[in-house]
Amino acid sequence: MPAFTEGLLAAVHRDVPVYATSLEGPLRGEIQHGVESALTRFLDLAGTEQPALRDEDRLVYELLGRAEVHQGRPMDALFGAYRSAARATLRSMSGVAMESGAEASVLIVLAESVFAYIEELSAASAQGYAAEESERAGEQERLLATVAEMLIRGHAEEDAVRAAVLTAGWTLPERVVVVTLPADRRTGLKSRLGARALLTSRPGDIIAVVPEPSSPTARQELGRALVRRNAVVGPARPWPSAPDSLRLAVLARDLLRTDPDVEGPLWVTEHLAQLLLLSDHAMVEDLAAQRLAPLEQLRPAQRERLRATLLSWLKHHGHRAAMAAELDVHEQTVGYRVNQLREVFGEALNDPQARFELELVLRARPPRNSA
Repeated sequence: MPAFTEGLLAAVHRDVPVYATSLEGPLRGEIQHGVESALTRFLDLAGTEQPALRDEDRLVYELLGRAEVHQGRPMDALFGAYRSAARATLRSMSGVAMESGAEASVLIVLAESVFAYIEELSAASAQGYAAEESERAGEQERLLATVAEMLIRGHAEEDAVRAAVLTAGWTLPERVVVVTLPADRRTGLKSRLGARALLTSRPGDIIAVVPEPSSPTARQELGRALVRRNAVVGPARPWPSAPDSLRLAVLARDLLRTDPDVEGPLWVTEHLAQLLLLSDHAMVEDLAAQRLAPLEQLRPAQRERLRATLLSWLKHHGHRAAMAAELDVHEQTVGYRVNQLREVFGEALNDPQARFELELVLRARPPRNSA
């Protein structure tokens, strides 16, 4: 057994140099003991129906797989060591068998047994490797989600946030945008956003904290990552103000997002005026009731036509050609409707404050454009 073990370790040292330090250092005695135990177990299996690995044996090889993750190595090195050990074992045992006069059929069974045993060891180590990677990934996701929560809640001290970011292995940007989207649109989101994004959840929603796009190209990339996810992107804020970005994203989602199948995300920065108008619905309704009251005397269809004409008149400062193009009517029709508006509203159309308030309520409650 000692000779077998030395030959096996020499072969691994030669074939898999990455283990040279371990085989030459203070761990060599433990490694040698482990190899002798493995060889002894292999020999004890001959002529029995016992499984190749007992529970305690399997644990040893699973731990070897986990150790490769700790060392930052892929499984190739350990698998290479197992293959080298198998070849060395087969050479040594075949030599003993031939010296004792064993027939070729015995050598064939011996070879099959050695490689079957190594496959069992390799499978156990692979299982340990996969389990360790899975647990690490889960822990990493938990740490990143903790950072996301700290940012969007906004109550943590800066030192605590920076410590959590360091632990999670993330890079804290100066400015972030916060994205909200329905929970059922999460599939594939992490891979599309990449390591730059932190994900957490709220009942029914997924929240993503993403560094502010640094260029138009970066903004386009973020938009593509959010295509068909019914997402709303809050405005960029310094990271301590991330809760404000989330607040505005949620507000825009509730007040502006109506079509769940729209192609791209809704960018809050493109709708700030409308969002401001809609943020106090009751106040807008009061102002609309006051300023649009003269239209209530008209028939519904006529009321909607004049609402659309009034908004266009306010937007284009009375320029009839622009109004006709927007309303898809003739300029003479525009003139006729403007005269109607003056009859209905009177001197209010000459009052700058009244015009301002009329445009506010009409933009907050856009008319149905009716020719």
